[in-house]
Amino acid sequence: MPKITINGKEIEFKKGMTVLQACELAEVEIPRFCYHEKLSIAGNCRMCLVELEKSPKPIASCAMPATEGMNIKTNTDFVEKARKGVMEFLLANHPLDCPVCDQGGECDLQDQSMYYGVDKSRFVENKRQVKEKYMGPLIKTQMTRCIHCTRCVRFATEVAGVPEIGAIGRGENMEITTYLEKAMESELSANVIDLCPVGALTSKPYAFEARPWELKKTESIDVMDAVGSNIRVDTYNWEVKRILPRLNNDINEEWVSDKTRYSCDGLLKQRLDVPYVKRNNKLQKSTWDEVIPILVEKIKTINPNEIGGHIGDMINLENALGFKKLFSALKIKNLEFRERKFYINSAEKSNYIFNSSIKGIEEADLILLVGTNPRHEATMLNARIRKAFAQKKTPIFSIGNPGDLTYDYTIIGDKTDDIKKILNNETDFSKKLSSSKKPIIIIGESALEIDSGKYIFEGFKNFLKKNNFINKDWNAFNFLPQNASTVGLIDLNIVSKDDEENHTFFEKLNNNQFKLLYLLGSDNLDIKKNNEFIVYQGSHGDRGAEIADIILPSAAFTEQNGLYENLEGRVQECKKASYTIGEALEDWKIFNLILKALGKNQNFLNFSSLRKEVLNSISNFTELNELPFFKESIIKNTSPKFLSETVSIKELDYFFTNAISRASKTMSECRQIRHNSKKTGTDNL
Repeated sequence: MPKITINGKEIEFKKGMTVLQACELAEVEIPRFCYHEKLSIAGNCRMCLVELEKSPKPIASCAMPATEGMNIKTNTDFVEKARKGVMEFLLANHPLDCPVCDQGGECDLQDQSMYYGVDKSRFVENKRQVKEKYMGPLIKTQMTRCIHCTRCVRFATEVAGVPEIGAIGRGENMEITTYLEKAMESELSANVIDLCPVGALTSKPYAFEARPWELKKTESIDVMDAVGSNIRVDTYNWEVKRILPRLNNDINEEWVSDKTRYSCDGLLKQRLDVPYVKRNNKLQKSTWDEVIPILVEKIKTINPNEIGGHIGDMINLENALGFKKLFSALKIKNLEFRERKFYINSAEKSNYIFNSSIKGIEEADLILLVGTNPRHEATMLNARIRKAFAQKKTPIFSIGNPGDLTYDYTIIGDKTDDIKKILNNETDFSKKLSSSKKPIIIIGESALEIDSGKYIFEGFKNFLKKNNFINKDWNAFNFLPQNASTVGLIDLNIVSKDDEENHTFFEKLNNNQFKLLYLLGSDNLDIKKNNEFIVYQGSHGDRGAEIADIILPSAAFTEQNGLYENLEGRVQECKKASYTIGEALEDWKIFNLILKALGKNQNFLNFSSLRKEVLNSISNFTELNELPFFKESIIKNTSPKFLSETVSIKELDYFFTNAISRASKTMSECRQIRHNSKKTGTDNL
């Protein structure tokens, strides 16, 4: 490996590294504003100046390739003078409004001016002022503070795939703006707030809410979709003030979706804080001592075959197992977690996870989307696909039309007949797929909802197995679930193997055969209420609570500890960041109240024992935060039913997919802007 000398210390570096990256290997800190590891090099700010032997001028270390034999110095008077000069230029037009700036306390410019700033400026000209820009309901602008690092411009173009931000004007008149001064049409738009090294772009919903040192920070995970993005929940007392991304290069890198970041205001709205009972067609406030006996008496009068339970999209594994144990104690078998009928096969782990892994997308040389829109169903996964497309020109194909995905793709059909031809090696695409080295096939729920769902699923799996694309080194077969709880609930065998294909629960539901329906955090199930007695246990007064006869208030995901399994089968812990509201309890504690009233004290639940049992129930489990181990799959000679059907991709109401986001004022504003842009024909979302 080539070597470079930094401050008299010889360091080995990889070919292609810049001087700044080599300095990081030597554990030498280089100040920077424009440089960012995940973005292209711009060389705008010149703050990273270092001294190169035999060079009369300092060099920008972020843009200079490291070469064999270089002698770099970063701690000389020459370097310090150069950096102080750059800082003086940067502060020449910067307003003195740190006390009222939301970036205060976590501002790169503030931190570095402590080292390289001076107490007075040699500039006597008036500071220039820049008009504020409109960037939608999420991003607050104060463009006079902008230092033209262009991080936001590069992020929008390279990562988000929406080149809507750029620079207009030249010299002193240069300004960063959205060209048409409208909301950024991207689900990743608010990441520019984290990227901005000054207070030019700050969070509009969080404006003037708190200072960073006042907040309690809890490392947790996101449950708005199945990706399991790593997040940090910042709370003030019991109130969630903001959610920020946490670096995890295997999952979400250092980005999060706007829904993950800004749904948190929904945690305070429409909350259920006391139990309710319906009397005279009106829900009335009640108490736990009153509501539990009413529920228990109702359960005792109904045949277990006429009682059904449905688990919602954001329920953690411990509570789901507690619900299953409650139903087992009552000898009830009608349990379901799917919101719509779609085919699953829980015979082996690789059937219901994203086997190639999110990081593995970057290694793929061909990607096929089957009945899925990853931009709305799994935003961070879509960002990884775009990264593969942008950096490696990975060819992407789709069956069905998902709309704008922020990258180019080729639609190779929208019918099951097209799939049949691929599986029978009758198309040019079959040859491309067979000749690729690391293909990825991503099957969405929309494809599995149709009658030929089993044919599509098993057909692609057998095709990949026969072509040796399912092995220990590379597994090209991937299922893309939409909900955070899906993979874990399959592992817990919430639905019995017989009901996976028969859809017994949905048949009973549609034929009004349930006399009692227990909804655990379930708000997206399509229920046409007849005479059923409906029990809703959840955190928000949403769709499930609207039709309920009894409401049991429970904790939201930020108010309790719990495990979730993401779409890769990676088990992660969601940690308690705040407290429950009013009389709300954690779900497993409510189940204990019911078991006590039923006189089944021997079935009492305990959180630590629930967690142990959960970890023992998860197939192919290795350890927390790690991918499951690979197990060789077996091809079964089945002949699934084939029908000539259209593979239509169901459109998600992206900003309103769950109870928390529907309660969020910010998400409502984003949804309204999208609706208006669709009317005017300017929508890209």
